[in-house]
Order: sequence, then structure tokens, then C-alpha cells
Amino acid sequence: MTRPFLIVPGLNGSGEDHWQQHWLVDHPGAILVEQVGWSNPQAGRWLHRLEQAVIAHPGAVLVAHSLGTILAARLATSSVAPLVGGALLVAPADIERTSALHARTYEFGTLPMSPLPFPALVVGSRDDIYMSLDKARALATAWGAPLVDLGHVGHINVASGFGRWPGGYELARQIENQAARWQRPRQQRASSAQGLV
Repeated sequence: MTRPFLIVPGLNGSGEDHWQQHWLVDHPGAILVEQVGWSNPQAGRWLHRLEQAVIAHPGAVLVAHSLGTILAARLATSSVAPLVGGALLVAPADIERTSALHARTYEFGTLPMSPLPFPALVVGSRDDIYMSLDKARALATAWGAPLVDLGHVGHINVASGFGRWPGGYELARQIENQAARWQRPRQQRASSAQGLV
């Protein structure tokens, strides 16, 4: 089963040759979640845009990078969470560290810690300046998602050599397979409930 992909970039969007841009080209059903003010992330406004995209594309797999992963994880407590097919959460970024590295303050709230009610994988790096692997591992544990350790690959972006990223497509296929397994029990529960009516 092939699900649509919602591409969820982080701060400043995903520029030319970023693996998310290649994803949009390589997967005709992939949709970019556009934000107003890529350089000025606002948690509430960005979340609303993501929720609208999820409503428009139920069952989609979120493919998020950097602050986009934090945004995607906020869907755990959103009313649209049941519509999410799964999530590939790549190189999560700590907003406080991002503010320090960019020498400005970004208002993006605290890191979400609620368990994700949809299948997900967190992909981290051992030398990501935006989040340590230990912190990424702690987030993955809180979210109830396995952590994929790619080794010393920076922020998993163009600067660290991630243009087209076929390995990401394989990880997304794993999530699609998990989503199919999650969906079956949900459908069985719905059928049982209808039988009781």
C-alpha cells in the first residue's frame, strides 16, 4: 500500500538539493506542507497548517526534518492524530540549542513528550549540533518510537552530504508496513463495535 507523503521541513524550509526536495520529485504523491514565515517559526500557526494538510490527506506519512520533527510530534495531542498514517522524524532539533546557534530567540515552545499514537521512526546522528544523540534517544523513548542511529552524519542535511537519500525511502517503507499493521486492529475494533449496535 502506497500512502501519500507530507513533507514537513524545519527552520528556513528545505533548500535546493536537500533530501526533502528530492523526495518531492521522486514521489509524485508527495506534498510539501507550506508554512508562512519559514525563517520565523511560530508553533501555533505552523501546527495549524500541518493539521490542515493531514485533514486533506488522511493516512499520509509525515516526512519531517529538524524543527519539522518537533512540529510533527505535537500532533500526538491533536484531534487529527488518528488521521496520521505514520511519521519519519529525521534529525530532531532542540529549539533552545537552535536559538543559541543562530544567536536569536525562536518562540517554538517546549519539546513535546507525549507518546505518538501512530507508527514512527526517529533518525538521529552522533554529531548533530542541533541535538545530541542522547537527547534524541530520550525523545524517541518518550514518543514510543525506535531510534535509527546513522552515525556521524551531522544534521542529516545538504551540508552533511544528504542530497538524494534513498535510505530514507526504505525507512518510509518500514513505516508504511507498520501503519498497515496498526490499521488492522483499528478496523477490527470498529467492526466489533458495529456488531454490538
